[in-house]
Amino acid sequence: MSTRLLLSSGHGPQECAWALARLLRRLEGEAARRGLTVRRVEVVPGNQSGTYRSALIQISGADAEAFAASWTGTLCWQGPSPYRPGHGRKNWYVTAQPPPGDAGTSTFTEADVDVVACRTGGPGGQHRNKASTAVRATHRPSGLVVVVDRERQFSLNRAIALRLLRERIEAGDEAARRAVTTARWRIHDDLVRGDPVRTER
Repeated sequence: MSTRLLLSSGHGPQECAWALARLLRRLEGEAARRGLTVRRVEVVPGNQSGTYRSALIQISGADAEAFAASWTGTLCWQGPSPYRPGHGRKNWYVTAQPPPGDAGTSTFTEADVDVVACRTGGPGGQHRNKASTAVRATHRPSGLVVVVDRERQFSLNRAIALRLLRERIEAGDEAARRAVTTARWRIHDDLVRGDPVRTER
């Protein structure tokens, strides 16, 4: 069993990125003591060496979800600022949330496409197709349908239809990836300072 958490210092000062690094090490240590493994999937470094603006981690093992839940919410690291001596603030906040699911990549294969010949109406007179050379192509997994009657040969219309379906599916995948990225960045904006679920020092 495995689950993921996204830790973020939000738009906080550099001390929050410092706090995130310490909280991450604390989380990893506690996970190891419970027989869980933590893999750093992706980290965004902070401005200072050894700090992180965000970290996407995967927690694996028995009770991984319960362990992740115990670290979900606003986290607080208590300690004096290592960058601003004499600074009065001692509480530095980080958020940990389940990340939006990754957008999968669609695999386009011609075997998933139903192609049928059809006739199309409209102007054109004697130059309009009299035979069924137009193509209606349906991509079964996605439900996308295209109708092509640009050419007077069935094989050429079929090739165009397959290309259009492939392009539309790839465009849909890219849009889904952008949506996931946007949703992850919203987590950075959702950091609530105060009322932490955990306080470490």
